[in-house]
Amino acid sequence: MLFTDLKLIKPILDALNKQGYTNPTPIQQQAIPHILNGKDVLGCAQTGTGKTAAFAIPMLQRLDNSAQTSPRIKHIRALILTPTRELAIQIQESFEAYGANLGLRNLVIFGGVNQGQQVQGLKKGVDILVATPGRLLDLMNQGFISLRDIEIFVLDEADRMLDMGFVHDVKKVIAKLPVKRQTLFFSATMPKQIQSLADNILTAPVKVEVTPVSSTAETIDQSLFYVERKNKPDLLMHILSDAGIETALVFTRTKHGADKVVKGLLRNSISAEAIHGNKSQAARQRALSNFKSRQTRVLVATDIAARGIDVDDLTHVINYDLPDVPETYVHRIGRTGRAGASGISFSFCESEELAALKDIHKLIGKKIPLVEAHPFHTVLEFSSKNALSKPPVGNRPFTAERRNNNTHGRHKKKVFRQQA
Repeated sequence: MLFTDLKLIKPILDALNKQGYTNPTPIQQQAIPHILNGKDVLGCAQTGTGKTAAFAIPMLQRLDNSAQTSPRIKHIRALILTPTRELAIQIQESFEAYGANLGLRNLVIFGGVNQGQQVQGLKKGVDILVATPGRLLDLMNQGFISLRDIEIFVLDEADRMLDMGFVHDVKKVIAKLPVKRQTLFFSATMPKQIQSLADNILTAPVKVEVTPVSSTAETIDQSLFYVERKNKPDLLMHILSDAGIETALVFTRTKHGADKVVKGLLRNSISAEAIHGNKSQAARQRALSNFKSRQTRVLVATDIAARGIDVDDLTHVINYDLPDVPETYVHRIGRTGRAGASGISFSFCESEELAALKDIHKLIGKKIPLVEAHPFHTVLEFSSKNALSKPPVGNRPFTAERRNNNTHGRHKKKVFRQQA
């Protein structure tokens, strides 16, 4: 299927063509026609499948159509609510790109920066507003924002909203929306709490789901390393000693842990920066920009800050700490292997993380292959309380080899993986 088969208007098709987009992804193929028809949509697809374009493209067309038949107003007509500053900025950039040939005005607002410029943008008039919950409610309370004219409301990354404790803020926003509206609800995972929220805000929704919420992309080569906590820094250095790993996104559980990993890498002459909630907006954007341009080889992130990190050709994701929530594992490693490309994920596991590992294996329906042949391997015992059906086994050497790391013709890279 081509984008030209989706009944999109020429200005949008021209913009997509300029971006190099010709074939819609499965989530886009399914969602766009329903959104164009004004249906509420419940969308669930793992990260990297093109959810933003799935709602942004048809929204732009619907808003442009209604603008042609009604007087131009300064009131906000569409609201996209998203959990993090980085994700909000990327969504706004997508609306800017796809709507480049339309006269629609968009604006992004988020906390952590002075509100002055955002307020000035609101006063000039906005059709599409992309916002994080805290700053949106703040500006609403100050009287700078009214939601009474909203035609389309999008709740994006709903599962992360729940994880970050934004559910009450989301409900406050929804209470201010007009009853008559189109609502689009997108999430990478669909736990029961999120399903309950969706049931309360959607009207006869069309459900669009392209992959099970528990699945990991088949294009991602996953490996597990047992290691004592004190040896995690050395194992990370051992892995990064392979010059074939050009970029790596490393996940830690805490902000302090992220900073500590960065300091260790810098001491060993590996360019690295951290991105987490304690960093200023300017520092976070600078770190992300440096990583995308490959000035920085390693970006160390916490889960909260990682939503919105969308980096082309990211080859490796490293779970320095395993996540407490198993669905987060799926999201983390989904930062690589995007849009059909292949990728590599390495996960470190110490004894205190065995219970988390058990939950991850249960969720994804398989065991992550264990690599024993590395200098810091340790034997971990599964207690009766957290034991798997049987301990992971294997004695696959940890070696470097050449393999094509992209099914779309990217040059071959030297990567670590296991041999059978």
